[in-house]
Formats: sequence, C-alpha cells, structure tokens
Amino acid sequence: MADSTQIEWTDSTWNPVTGCTKVTAGCDFCYAERFSERFRGVPGHPFENGFDLTLRPNRLDQPLHWREPRRIFVNSMSDLFHKEVPVSFIDAVFDTMEKASWHTYQVLTKRSSLMVRYLRKRYGDKLAPSHIWLGVSIEDAKNVVRLKHLKTAQAATKFVSFEPLIGPIGDVDLDGIHWVIVGGESGPRARPIEEEWVLEIRDRCKRQKVAFFFKQWGGIRPKTGGRLLKGKEWSQYPRIEKRVAEPAD
Repeated sequence: MADSTQIEWTDSTWNPVTGCTKVTAGCDFCYAERFSERFRGVPGHPFENGFDLTLRPNRLDQPLHWREPRRIFVNSMSDLFHKEVPVSFIDAVFDTMEKASWHTYQVLTKRSSLMVRYLRKRYGDKLAPSHIWLGVSIEDAKNVVRLKHLKTAQAATKFVSFEPLIGPIGDVDLDGIHWVIVGGESGPRARPIEEEWVLEIRDRCKRQKVAFFFKQWGGIRPKTGGRLLKGKEWSQYPRIEKRVAEPAD
C-alpha cells in the first residue's frame, strides 16, 4: 500500500493485484501499464514482470495495519474483477475490507458485469457494506452500459469515474449514483478533453444531487492543465453513513 498518493480523490492505494489487459479505448494509453513496463526485466523489482497480471497475497492484510481511517483506492494498478483473478482471491480482498471497516475503500472496474455477478454471489439480497464504494470507469458514450450494470449491483455506495474522458457521455441518468469523478487523460499521447463534455456531466450531477469531483484537465502530465473548472475546484464527496460490515453468507 502506498502511504500517500498523487491521486487527488483518495488518500492511499492498495494493490493486492497488479497488471491488467486492455478492454476498450480508455485503456489505450494506460498510465499503470506505462509505469510498470519501465521496470520489466529489472531483477527483484516489484514490476520485474512489467504489467503482467500478478496476484500479491503478501499484501492482502495491509489495510489491517493502518489504524487511522483513510480513503483507499483498491488496485490502482489493476482491475480486481479481471477474469483471470480467482474468485477466492477476490473473496480474500473483500474479507480484508470488511474486517478493516474503519477505512473507506474505492473499487473501480471496467468489467462491470463480472462485478455485478460477484456481488450477487457474495451478498445475495443484501448490499455490500457502505464503506466499500463500488464504481465503474467510463470513457465515452460507447461504454455507458457499465453504468447500467452498476445500477443493478448489490452495493450500498456507487460511483462512476469518467476518466480518461475521451468523448461526450450524453444525457445519462445518475439516479442511485452517489459520486462522480471526471478527469482528462495524461501522458505523452494524451487525447484532448472538451470543456462542454465536463460541464454536461457536472450539470447533470447538480440536477440529480450527485457529489461531483473534477480531477484534472490532463495533458503531458496529470497536473499540466490544472483542475479548475470555470474558475473553481470541484472536490465534492458523498455523505455516506458508515455501518458495520455484514458477514457474507
């Protein structure tokens, strides 16, 4: 787990899995892949195998050692619901999140149908605890189906990350969604983001009373364009009442 992070909307990262494979256009210039592949072949380095999918069981209990509550982005360097991650390993990650319930966990996936299936199997007709935020990443209108999946998920707290936003999203319904993040792409091949795309999402959040967080405009580096939208920083978080984790059946 990283003690600190430059990701504006979280406090720490926890990576019991690293590495992934591409699924849609939002993955094309993945920052995690770019970082990991720099160290491929370096003996003894955590990313000696680059961005190959890697389970890291020695990290499973890390949040239990953090006594001060914090927001934790789970698998910033992977996707927990990748089809090659065994269900038993996902179970172990959720076991830790339920045990260390003083933290808030932010779990993002592009594999929304697999997430929905897993949550249904784990929780049945119950919901995942409110301190485990379940979210989907959507980069353009072609992938709004992930939002539809999220709405059916057995989750008490749901969020969407429109990042990297590489196209307009359109008139989406955010009913049942607690939090929205928007951000432009960063890196040497970053695709441009349009202000009107961002404003459309922000205005939808305002109308539907959804917390809105504008992370960045992006560019060659994450902070190149800053994060002011119409002269203002938007750093809203949902107000979620924590409850004790319910054990899985």
